[in-house]
Amino acid sequence: MTARILAVANQKGGVGKTTTAVNLAAALAQQGRRVLLVDLDPQANSTMGSGVRKGDLPASVYQVLLGDAGIPEARQRSEEGGFDVLPANRNLAGAEVELVHELAREARLKNALAQVEAEYDYVLIDCPPSLTLLTLNGLVAAQGVLIPMVCEYYALEGLSDLVNTLRKVRVAVNPRIEIIGLVRTMFDARSNLSQQVAEQLARHFGDKVFETVVPRNVRLAEAPSHGLPGVVYDPTSRGAQAYQALATELLQRLEPAPSSSQDRP
Repeated sequence: MTARILAVANQKGGVGKTTTAVNLAAALAQQGRRVLLVDLDPQANSTMGSGVRKGDLPASVYQVLLGDAGIPEARQRSEEGGFDVLPANRNLAGAEVELVHELAREARLKNALAQVEAEYDYVLIDCPPSLTLLTLNGLVAAQGVLIPMVCEYYALEGLSDLVNTLRKVRVAVNPRIEIIGLVRTMFDARSNLSQQVAEQLARHFGDKVFETVVPRNVRLAEAPSHGLPGVVYDPTSRGAQAYQALATELLQRLEPAPSSSQDRP
């Protein structure tokens, strides 16, 4: 069985995308799944939030995309998180320029993952908060997309842009890609605006919206400075418990239990 490859994407920044990618990777690992987290953002926040030092990398996703290294040479272990990381560093910012004239440049990550996907149950790809060649590599490699979003009206507009982008990607290069679900992050239950936007999401996307809601939580914000996922840094915090619940809900969607058959007399 090969891995389920999921892009964590939103063209709007500041929606908790990296926090979702890192904590979901750790929460899935805690539930016994073999996980690879791919950091496609030149800021390398997923790399650092997983406890991997971006300054000490013998190779990174940059070399993988350029064909100078394979994932086995570049991946690192998040010891505390319990998952593997294909890390990034500042070199990744130059990858798009260097790939412009390369053949099949949008499929570089997909081709690299094909060599290792049998080693994992889940591959999570943390995409940059913009539609770039890096993001396109993530969407071409993925079978599904998880969309973290803040319940604000500007976020709804960004969501519309992303849905249009996914439609174009499906037609042009990756017919298998689909929206797995929308994750409401940094949610403030006291805000009428948050409640109104959440209701709009439910009307438009129905059961694509995850029931689990991730609240604003200071412990999640503190965790990256310690090089730890929030679910490891403080497992009892509200934010960590939300991501643990999200992992469970994701597994229920993607790994439905086989229906029990009654023995007939």
